[in-house]
Amino acid sequence: VKFQSFLKIFFCVLLVSSCATRKEILYFQDYENIPKDVIINSPKIQINDILSITVKSLVAEAAEPYNRNNGAGSGNNTDMMKLQGYLVSPSGEITFPILGKLQVINKTTKELEDYIRNILIDGGHLKDPTVIVRIVNAKFTVLGEVSSPGTYDYDEETITLPQALGLAGDLSINGVREDIMIIREVNQVRTVAHIDMTKTDWFTSPYYTIKQNDIIVVNQNGPAVKKAGYISNVGGLLGMVSFIITLVVLLKS
Repeated sequence: VKFQSFLKIFFCVLLVSSCATRKEILYFQDYENIPKDVIINSPKIQINDILSITVKSLVAEAAEPYNRNNGAGSGNNTDMMKLQGYLVSPSGEITFPILGKLQVINKTTKELEDYIRNILIDGGHLKDPTVIVRIVNAKFTVLGEVSSPGTYDYDEETITLPQALGLAGDLSINGVREDIMIIREVNQVRTVAHIDMTKTDWFTSPYYTIKQNDIIVVNQNGPAVKKAGYISNVGGLLGMVSFIITLVVLLKS
């Protein structure tokens, strides 16, 4: 009878502990407070970015001098685009055909498109040109308690923190959701942010979207998992079995 009573108490404690742990692992628990309108800031061009810049015109031949040779059969191959792209110098400049040195740092790709287009029009170079700018070496790194840590390239104009973690296979059960660390370096100035993925108040922060070269760190919460009653490894399982057997022996003696 004593042993049966013990088992009931034990499983009740285990159930309560499990419920507490769910609060630690569920994302966006205040989802009803998610802002309806989220402003996504386009990334700004930084030092060491590689830019692909294409200039088009109604007369294709007229735009050719303003484009680097794309090479036959190169298509949209990203590696080729990196080799032929414009590397942003430590002074924030690129050297553009005919136009010479252009200051591009801290401009969004859209702002740079408009900037080059206006120079081409105002300088009488081309009539009604189209300019397309892309950052072709954008990447981020995920470290720690995720399924697939590593460095990931991305082609999108913007990518959000949840999308970035999704590309890394999501957090493991041992990942601390309440304190995701984002290390960001913009033009040689480093900042560190701490994001609580169980909440949504950070959806309006600058860290909702990932910037090129961000480092995302997910720390381990092993002690928290064990404290909540989860059996995280074989050693923990054997310890639990040994504990129950010892209690049975003591209660029967």
